[in-house]
This record gives sequence, C-alpha cells and structure tokens, in this order.
Amino acid sequence: MELTRLKGVTEKRAKDLAKLGIADSAQLVRYFPRTYLDMTDRTSILSVYHNDMALVAARLVHVDPVSYYSRRKTVRAHLEQDGVLFTAVWFNMPYLAQRLKEGEYLFYGRVQNRYGQVSLVNPTFEPLARNVRLKGLVPVYPLKGGLTQRVVREAVQSALAAEELSSVIPWELRQKYDLSPLSAAFRTVHAPKNKQELAAASERIALEEYFVLLSAFKLIKGDAQEARVHRYTVTERQVADFEKRFPFSFTAGQQAAVRAVYENLTGPVRMNRLLQGDVGSGKTAVALTGIYMALASGYQAAYLSPTEVLAEQNYALLKKMFPEYRVGYLAGGNTAKEKRDLKASLAAGEVDILCGTHAVLQGDVRFARLAFCVCDEQHRFGVAQRNALSEKGEAPDVLVMSATPIPRTLSLVFYGDLDVTTIPDKPVGRQPVRTSVVPANKYEDMLAYIREESKQGRQTYFVCAKIDDDEGEVTSVTELWEELRTRLPDIRFGLLHGRMKEKEKTAVMSAFKRHEYDCLVSTTVIEVGVDVPAATIMVIMNAERFGLSQLHQLRGRVGRGSGQSWCFLLIGSDSETARERLTVFKNTSDGFALAQKDLELRGSGDFLGTRQSGKFLSDIRNLRYPTDVIFTAKKLTDEAFERRLGFDVIKRAAMGKYESLKDIVLN
Repeated sequence: MELTRLKGVTEKRAKDLAKLGIADSAQLVRYFPRTYLDMTDRTSILSVYHNDMALVAARLVHVDPVSYYSRRKTVRAHLEQDGVLFTAVWFNMPYLAQRLKEGEYLFYGRVQNRYGQVSLVNPTFEPLARNVRLKGLVPVYPLKGGLTQRVVREAVQSALAAEELSSVIPWELRQKYDLSPLSAAFRTVHAPKNKQELAAASERIALEEYFVLLSAFKLIKGDAQEARVHRYTVTERQVADFEKRFPFSFTAGQQAAVRAVYENLTGPVRMNRLLQGDVGSGKTAVALTGIYMALASGYQAAYLSPTEVLAEQNYALLKKMFPEYRVGYLAGGNTAKEKRDLKASLAAGEVDILCGTHAVLQGDVRFARLAFCVCDEQHRFGVAQRNALSEKGEAPDVLVMSATPIPRTLSLVFYGDLDVTTIPDKPVGRQPVRTSVVPANKYEDMLAYIREESKQGRQTYFVCAKIDDDEGEVTSVTELWEELRTRLPDIRFGLLHGRMKEKEKTAVMSAFKRHEYDCLVSTTVIEVGVDVPAATIMVIMNAERFGLSQLHQLRGRVGRGSGQSWCFLLIGSDSETARERLTVFKNTSDGFALAQKDLELRGSGDFLGTRQSGKFLSDIRNLRYPTDVIFTAKKLTDEAFERRLGFDVIKRAAMGKYESLKDIVLN
C-alpha cells in the first residue's frame, strides 16, 4: 500500500520516510526499532558516564540561534534537571531550532562529559506530557529529515493494520512445530510489553526470514554435481616442484588444501570449492598452485579481484610467480586499444592467465581453453558473477577464497553449493599485532604517538562505523577527517568511504599505498588483502559497533611488515557486553575462534549482518535472536522441499523477494 494512504502519513512525511528507504507499508512494518526505551529507567544526568546512552527528563530553558561554525549547522539547547544545567546539541539539523520550545522533555542520547561540561549529542526527544501514555518498552527508530519518533511509531501502527502478514512456512509445519502467527510477532516487535515477548517475537520473524532465504538458496543452487570436462595431466612431483618457488614452506593447512584441490581436479567431478582461512594464512599461495596445475596441463586460468587496487597487486604477483607464462591484465583503467588487443590474444590462446576486475566478466571476453578460475575475496562476488566467470569456458573448475572466517556450521548452511576447505593455521612469519583499548583520557596521547610514528615513515588507518551520523551515536568518518586535519596539520590525511565513486576510491587507496598520505580515514571499505607494509597502526572508532570477525579483518590490515604494529580500540559505550567482547578480541588472534565467539556473544542477527551476508538480511538487522534460528529454518526448509509442501507459494515468495539472489554477496 502507498504510504500516503496510511492514516497520518502526509506527502511530506512520505518523502521523509523515503529517505529511510521506506517506499510502502510493507517496508514500513519491516522497519524495526534499533533499540527500546524502558520508560521506568530515567536517570540523573550527573550519574551517567562519558559516552554512555541515557534517558533523561529535563526542562528546556533556551535555544541558541543556529550556528554555522566549521561548515556544520549546530543547534544548541540549554537544559535543566533538578538544578543541574547542561546542554543538548544537534549537528546538521537546523530545522530543530524552530521545533524546540520551552518546556519539559524526555531526551535520549549519548552523554559527553568533558572538562566538567555535560552535553547530550543529537538526542531524540519528545514533550514529556506526551510520554505519560508511553509505558513499558518503547521503540526507538533511526530517523532522518523532519521525522520524529512519534510520527514513525504512529505510521508503523497504521501500516500494521493495513498489511496482511501471512507466513510462507507451510501450515503443516507451523502446526507440527507450534509456530506462533507471524502477524502477532510483527505487532509485538513494534510494541513489546516486556523483553521476553520481544525475544520470542524477534525469533519468530527471523525464522520466517531465514526460511524464505534458504528456500531461495535451494531454488538457485540445486543439488546436481557436474561431471568433469577438463583432464588434468599435471603430476604430484610437478606440483611439489612449483611449491619450491615460494620463499617459505607450506604449512600443514596449506598442504592439506593443495591436496584437496589436486584430488578434486584429477577426480571425476568438476571443482566448485570455497577456500577460507585467516588473514595471512596463505590462501593465495594455494590458489597460485591450483593455477599452475591448470597451466601445466595445457589450459588457461583466470584470476578475478574485486577492485583495481587488488587486481594490480595480484597481477604483479602472477607475473613474478609465472615468468614462463603470459599474464594479461584487464580492468576498467585499460585503454580501448589495450582491451581490444588483450581480448584478441586471449581468444587466440596467446594469454595463459588473465588477471582483472569485473571487466573480465564482460560478454566479449572469450578464452580459448579456460579450465581454472579463482575469485579473490569471495564476499565481494555473488553467485551470478561466479556463474558468469564459469561461463567463459566449458565447465571450468572454480576456487573462491574468503578471508572472513565463518564457523563451519554456518558455512555448510550458506555454501551448500560449495565444498568448503579451511586453512586453520595461523599466519606464518608475522609479528602479532598488539591490541589496546584506549580510554577517552588517553586519546590525546594516542594522537601524539601517531604523529611521531608518521614522522618515522609509518602509516595509520582510522576506521569509523559510518560516513555521517544524524543521531550522534558514533564518530562519523567525515567528522573525524575534519577534526584530525585540524588537530594534526602537519600530517597528510586521506579520506575514503563508500559514497565515493569507484575511481575515486581506487585513486585514494593507491595514493596511500604510494605513501602520499600518512593516515587514511576510512569506513570499512578499506580492502581486504591490500598489502601496505608501512601501515603499522589501526585505530577503530566506536569499536563496540563492530563484530569480532570484522574487527579481526580490520586488525589484519596492519602487521604486514617486519616492525611491531598496533590496533587501538576506542569505545563509545562502556557497557558490560562491550567490555566482554573487546576483552575477548584483545586477547585472541585466531580468526576462527573469534568468529565462533562472535556467534555466541551477539547471535546470528549481528554476525550475519549486511556486511557479511549482503543486503538480503537487511530487513532483520536490528533484531536479536539466537543462532539456532538458522538451523531450525534449515530443518524446516529441507522438510518442506522433501515433502513438496506449499512449493508454489514458497517459490513465489522466495524468488519474489530474492529475485536478485544470484547477484548478492554470500559472505
């Protein structure tokens, strides 16, 4: 249903909701709260620690005129609570100056307490009189534009009344497993009476979502194994001789992975294998050995990388490791003539290995005898892209690699079409990266250390959770970039984030590799696998916002040289859960152990968030539910398909919602 047909949703409010990605009532009911306020948990402003979130009742005394200092539009309100004076500030929301009037309000936001000055940053607020009727757990939604919590709550309730929320899970299975009505779960999530109700409703909605998702996986993947087309003639002795080209001995895990690849390539079934391992565990060496097996058997190979920075790095490596073979490079940066000449040589069989980006997938790229394909950093490629690469030859063998550790139980659920090989060994020959949690009062000391390290030629990453933040809960990348350039004017800072065009991102990352920047302020788009030996410091802002596996990936960007490297964690919330997770991270260097712990501490809702799993789980990213939901959904999906229960309904729902499943990232 169109939003404007809902009670209370005007054209203006519909436009504001569209800024949140909400186009109709079906999307609105799936716009889940990011947190809940316990209306009995109001607190004194003086009892709140620096950077903690708080629900505060206070009287608004005065609002200053909008300030336009430092290119930011700032609204500042003066508040009073039991005789204590403090302020609330909002950045880049000048319209609030007209909305805020003198009177009693309930504010919810992050408390800053520096040098005796207490303030709330970008808090949500409502007149206190309105909140008299709000009881129990009250939902808090992410906001943009002129929206208020009250407007969104009322719009959601209108949408719930208008939408028919029926379950896709067959009636027989809902009865057998005593599943509650889906519509009741949606109503509860948006207005829970208590935490127990909320937990049960979140689990029911997550179960439904995973059932639909895994059904789509089944429909796309199928279960058939393909017979081998290419006959590999390479011998084990030749493979052993090739391994001697590397300046190190293969670990037991690498040897086992090479053995699995060799047995697959010389067996009767086409290879479709996922190779996962920790940062620096040697996955690339295994992939290069697989490429050699194809080349030594008289075939061509392709090496696909997600970005030009990684593709250029891999191209240099391939030329070094295969001096007797012809290596081509294809990316968006090639000239038209270079592309034409390379494609002609490739089709004529004059190029043995093609290294490149998504440009390799173009329709006019043809191979003479392609037999082996490598997809570097699997989490950046979808099923369709893997299939497009496979279609460049006659049933070529495919090896996809991932540096994002995922517990084997989950990999079996989400990679049903792949054989999974894991390199469990820790990185060889690297000094462990030392990890430290930096309290607020040591922030200046950390910056001073980074300044001195920069003067010594060492480089630093600063990573933020968001590009910008209207709600004031995290340090944004643009805000930090401006702040650091002011604080450290003698240091060269680069800026990198996901809204930049691909060419801009490539240019910034390449400049950082060439040491044209001392520090790179970035979101998590910094590339997995990019090798910058001079980068020895990783600073992660609001570290509690990241999963342990993601923190581990970020930490892996440093420690690639011979010197000691550091990972500094700055936290915006001093909650017990945050401390527990970051203590585990500080004391653990094993990526797979961290992945398993992440699953235990945060549950699958966070672990399999949008970064690891693509946009197909974005609907339920704010829900909290146990890992068992995934496996329950798999059991229900398997049973529904085996018994052919409600198959037509499942197919319509699964492919209707995930028609682009083939294009999504799976890791």
